[in-house]
Amino acid sequence: MKINNLKKRKIKDNVFTAVVIITTLISTLPLTLILYYLIKMGVSSISWEFFVNLPSPPGVTGGGISNAIVGTLILIGFSMLFSIPLGVALGVYLSESKKSKFTGLVRISVEILQATPSIVVGIIVYLWVVITMGSFSAFSGAVALAIMMFPLIAKSTEETLKMVPNSIKEASFALGVPYYKTVLKVILPTGMSGVINGILLAVARVAGETAPLLFTAFGNPFMNMDISKPINSLPLLIFNYAGSPYKEWHQLAWGASLILVIMVLLFNITAKGIARKWKIKY
Repeated sequence: MKINNLKKRKIKDNVFTAVVIITTLISTLPLTLILYYLIKMGVSSISWEFFVNLPSPPGVTGGGISNAIVGTLILIGFSMLFSIPLGVALGVYLSESKKSKFTGLVRISVEILQATPSIVVGIIVYLWVVITMGSFSAFSGAVALAIMMFPLIAKSTEETLKMVPNSIKEASFALGVPYYKTVLKVILPTGMSGVINGILLAVARVAGETAPLLFTAFGNPFMNMDISKPINSLPLLIFNYAGSPYKEWHQLAWGASLILVIMVLLFNITAKGIARKWKIKY
């Protein structure tokens, strides 16, 4: 009787394991097919000229996406400059002030902001910044991306610092270290891996955003380093060129899509690596 029950349990375990494996393969199949088709269509565009040249006029073969690559880096750089200090500071506040009613209100506000659609953020920044400045600009695009990054960084910082053992804080206080130094030189460095992980995931999240940039950065067919002027980016280039009637631009859009996906994957892989290597241990 016991042998029969053991066999039934083994059969159920094997069936369950098979179901899990099959569902995992099914769930990863769309991503695999997307990557395969993207590589198939985009790899033919990859060359040295693709990275260093400007886009060609309609109907002319060749050209590159150097302005979009530079524009993407500028937008991400300035959005990080705006969002990281505020996001980390708010995350520290939320982790240290756990029982305050005001803290609860702030936490709910951050969650609502995190769930706000990107196109709504773009419209708001258009009203606040673009109309005020009188023109589209890289600055307004960076502000829109920073608003989207801000809640992600704040929440990841809060959750990471909550994992820091209280004994570390108490030991710092026992040595006579002031509260602000304890936060800046003990608590925050201890959870730095999680903070960096959250920053990289936030960057990966906004790197492919198009909707807010349509209302802010707008796009530019030329190379531009001035943050007060419109600027191009990989998502904007893909959006504009994929809908054009020119085959040459379609090919550039496929190549830009491949580069953008590789960039996002690298951010995610780096974030996962940091999280595994410097995971907080109790």
